[in-house]
Amino acid sequence: MKTFFRLLGAIGILIVSPLFSLSFNDSGTPEELAAAIEKAMTDEQALAQVFMLGWVGEEPSPVIMEWIRKRNIGGVKIFGWNTADTLKLAKTVGELQEASLEGAFNIPLIIATDQEGGWIRHVKGNTSETPGNMAIGAASYPRDAYLSGYYIGKELALLGINMNFAPTVDIFSNRDSSLIGPRAFGSDPVKAGIFGAAFMKGQLAAGVIPTAKHYPGHGDTDLDSHGVLPKINLPFETLWERELIPYRMLAAEGIPAVMSGHLAFPMTQAKDTPASLSSWFLNDLLRDKIGFNGVIVTDDLMMAGATSFLGSLSRTAKQALIAGNDIIMFSSTPFLYDPVWTLLLNSMKEEESFRRVVRNAARRTLELKLRYLRGSGSIPYIPDPARVQAGITDREGAAFFLNLAARSVTIVKPSPADSVFPVTMENAGRVLLAGKFSDFFSYGRTAFPNAALYRYGSVPDADTFVSLARNADTVIFCLSDAADLRLLRNIQQLNKKVIVLSVLSPVYIESVPWVSGAVAVYSYAPESFASGFSVIIGRIPAQGILPYE
Repeated sequence: MKTFFRLLGAIGILIVSPLFSLSFNDSGTPEELAAAIEKAMTDEQALAQVFMLGWVGEEPSPVIMEWIRKRNIGGVKIFGWNTADTLKLAKTVGELQEASLEGAFNIPLIIATDQEGGWIRHVKGNTSETPGNMAIGAASYPRDAYLSGYYIGKELALLGINMNFAPTVDIFSNRDSSLIGPRAFGSDPVKAGIFGAAFMKGQLAAGVIPTAKHYPGHGDTDLDSHGVLPKINLPFETLWERELIPYRMLAAEGIPAVMSGHLAFPMTQAKDTPASLSSWFLNDLLRDKIGFNGVIVTDDLMMAGATSFLGSLSRTAKQALIAGNDIIMFSSTPFLYDPVWTLLLNSMKEEESFRRVVRNAARRTLELKLRYLRGSGSIPYIPDPARVQAGITDREGAAFFLNLAARSVTIVKPSPADSVFPVTMENAGRVLLAGKFSDFFSYGRTAFPNAALYRYGSVPDADTFVSLARNADTVIFCLSDAADLRLLRNIQQLNKKVIVLSVLSPVYIESVPWVSGAVAVYSYAPESFASGFSVIIGRIPAQGILPYE
């Protein structure tokens, strides 16, 4: 009978009958088979498909295993606290998928994570540290975005991770943003769209489902939606011609998924409703006007930017689905009969309109899985430890990321640069290296073997720093945030040669116009520090340009 069912599927006919046992692995187009499976599901099974849950610890918790075995949920999210040991993570992914595949319809899990590159790297262990999006913007080659997506995706694929919450296509429009900063490609929305599309295609070439975020745009606020609901006062015209340009471009390119952000835009029709809970943003604008037809997944619903609006997690989850999200994501695991489950299930039984909303979301989620998670070219459900060990860190990727880091280094000050650079042991005199990253000192000491060191933690001692700087001829200072900036200002009156090596967002350089020279790299990956010091001492030229105005 299974053979007969596949033959029917091969000619475009799907028959649902008790005589047939539907399986995720049956033939048929993604649209046809998703519709057939959804139709055969109970309400509980359909509801479970829209849940994506995280858990705490390197090994699967008993509660997450219950959700998979008893409910057959749609997906799990891998966070940084799950990933210290790469081989253990691969084993965990295999255990999760084995449990899911034993469920009704043999449906695999979406295994998702945040591996943007650069600053945001949730899958740690032996995976590549990369220069990040702003480095791609500084080097300004779309191929860099493609290869970044590809090599990041290759490593995720070996671990059985089949969905990545990247590319980040937020626009670098607010320089005070501590959440986005170097996660953005830059301030040009068209370039963000081009680089985002290239990154997307690289991920797809590696077999990983890309997800554009944070719709409709997190770049023009200095607030963090983890703690509050940011309200961004932009008229729709600005939003349409700036923040939404990457989404318009990516929708045309066929991006499979978009993450909705917990952001309010009071000057639009949504008023103070978070975009993640707004049908106007998700259905009217994203689906109907922009033309996106993929899956919409929420950012973590446990963030205050989401729950603060309606006051409870269960009501927030319901509104997220009504608004148009297909997958609701939670960073931790609720109990099986938590109100977030019982409210949604009861609402399905009592409200036919809500029942249709959930079942449509389940169908779209199934269609996404059928399109990308089955077939010979898809990522194996159960990772192979030998391949993980041999392929992570990816050697080709490591060489590429070093090359990208080198090509993205930007001399920000002075102009002309050759009035200060190169800084060498011969012209620098006594050198002090000051910063808080170990790789800064490793590569700094390689360039200046006799340099004095001042390494500080979360509470630097300004007096010690000033004392050491007073005894130096040249201070090379690693600048990454506002706290570093406050420390650096203590030596302004010493009239020393001060060279800034900026990591992450280079905007802080603008606040110290008195420094002698400044070089920007865009992450604290070892490759970035190596490249930054190579430019400082004149070993390689600086080819990057600041990717924002």
